[in-house]
Amino acid sequence: MESTAVTVTVPGNDLMSDLVGESDVLLRRIEEAFPGSEIHVRGNKITIDGLHATTVRRVFDEVVALLQGGLLVDEMTLDRTIDMVRADERPSEVLTTEILRGARGKFVRPRSAGQKRYVEAVADGIITFAIGPAGTGKSWLAVAMAVRALQAGQVDRIVLTRPLVEAGERVGFLPGDLMAKVDPYLRPLYDALFDMVDAESAQRLLDRGLVEVAPLAFMRGRTLNNSFIILDEAQNTTPEQMKMFLTRVGFGSRVVVTGDISQVDVPDGRSGLEGLEPMLAGIDGLSFVRLGASDVVRHRIVQDIVEAYERAVTGRLAGDGTT
Repeated sequence: MESTAVTVTVPGNDLMSDLVGESDVLLRRIEEAFPGSEIHVRGNKITIDGLHATTVRRVFDEVVALLQGGLLVDEMTLDRTIDMVRADERPSEVLTTEILRGARGKFVRPRSAGQKRYVEAVADGIITFAIGPAGTGKSWLAVAMAVRALQAGQVDRIVLTRPLVEAGERVGFLPGDLMAKVDPYLRPLYDALFDMVDAESAQRLLDRGLVEVAPLAFMRGRTLNNSFIILDEAQNTTPEQMKMFLTRVGFGSRVVVTGDISQVDVPDGRSGLEGLEPMLAGIDGLSFVRLGASDVVRHRIVQDIVEAYERAVTGRLAGDGTT
């Protein structure tokens, strides 16, 4: 285990206050994350002594790079920076990647190395499958990439779709016409869209048909050209529905399929997402991106829950002698 003294020279005193935080809150948070390390600040020099000194220096170097890139570093961003440095990743190369400016003027950016790989796969490919647990930004980033492609004139429209899986209350007994009945199922896609463009602009896109939000059943018999198509909650498709969807792709289109294989609600358990990767492997322009607990961007407790479930599944497989 490393035990040495290192010094970080911060380029410019103007960065120091943002680097250590108000009342040194960020400084204290780094010390708490690396017990046994002592951090001393004098002017624009930071001296780190004790265990993990080299790793702590990397954290400071990365935070300085983030600040120089114009990113506001709060406690949540610092925690993610520490986790990424421990995983031998470069936060300054990930967290500063800009996808587009969102509805409230904030830039939409990947927040983990896995999310950055996901964004790059979508940009470079034709069909991208993003598989991972809740909170990993699968749908949110897909909608961001779709809006960016529409704004850049790369596609003529965005199509957002989900399978309609009833959970307890049958759709036929819900009030309203068909779209009113299915609207609650599609609401997460609307919410993501409203994060990317303001409500008025989003409504204009919907009214003009530049953005279409519809149940998966509405895709049957169609060929979608020059479109950015997102199939959300794909673990709840049947194999027949998945084949139907994938064969809707026309010229000039891009597709993102998102899903969490641990949350299958299909009545008979026959998920159209399971078993696809080995079957479709090797097809040019098609890729699979796996996201995990380290890519969860919700409250830290969500990451802990995901990790607990992953350990439980691994334990069951080991107990069964399955690999």
